[in-house]
Amino acid sequence: MSATAEHPGGGGIAVLASRVGADEKRLFDAFDRRGVAFDHVDTRAQWFPAGRRALPWSLVLNREIGQARAAYAARCLTAACAEVVNSADATEVCGDKWRTTLALRTAGLPIPRTTLALTPQAALAALDSLGYPALIKPLVGSWGRLIVPLHDRAAAEGVLEYVGALPSPQSHLVYVQELVDKPGRDIRAVVVGGELLGAVYRTGESTRTNVALGGRTLPCETTPELTGLAVEAAAAVGADIAGVDLIEDRDGRLLVLEVNHRVEFSGFQSALGDRVDVADRIVEHLGKRAQR
Repeated sequence: MSATAEHPGGGGIAVLASRVGADEKRLFDAFDRRGVAFDHVDTRAQWFPAGRRALPWSLVLNREIGQARAAYAARCLTAACAEVVNSADATEVCGDKWRTTLALRTAGLPIPRTTLALTPQAALAALDSLGYPALIKPLVGSWGRLIVPLHDRAAAEGVLEYVGALPSPQSHLVYVQELVDKPGRDIRAVVVGGELLGAVYRTGESTRTNVALGGRTLPCETTPELTGLAVEAAAAVGADIAGVDLIEDRDGRLLVLEVNHRVEFSGFQSALGDRVDVADRIVEHLGKRAQR
């Protein structure tokens, strides 16, 4: 349905997604089971005129996979008086690792030691200060792509020489983070409406344990500490629906890595089975938001 069509303002719900994957299908099924009408809106066909106007939806679930489209669509829909979940602000903060780090740090949450270098040359000095081993990560990215572990200065010089040759000015900003000595796993926690739905361990053969890269998921027992950190991390970035990634250091201390605004939950759902229905809880939350 085109956002440029003439529609009176309405109370409908839209799901914004250019790609319908397993998680989106679960969400569509949950809407149907609850008897909640919704429109699937493909962002690839959307265009928005400048200026405030009515839309057929008062509430939009943003499942757009492309970060730029997700952020701009959220801004356009908000300007047209639709309520977007997650908000445009949350989408923009979560989509930028440094902005996420600043939000988590401002909230007083424990995070790995992290630095932003404004040039590749400055990144070498930052790495010398931080110490090896360390990681460099792209400011915008998901699924663990383009994360590079660096074990010494020689390796860093080679990688940063390549980074300096990239054409995009944003690529020359280098996000540097300590490589935490973790026990071969990390933790994904899912928060909806300020409530922790559960957590899973993600294990893999390398530094990156993302399910998209072949990581395996196992149930993780939730504790008051884990619950508090996950809920506070989601609140710190302003996300109603969040996937919070945490790691344990060798002493068992939990650190918050990042917060995802578009939660991919297939691996999470498989690990927890019938303990929780993530899609149903999201639709339930949207129903509550629509009644406000």
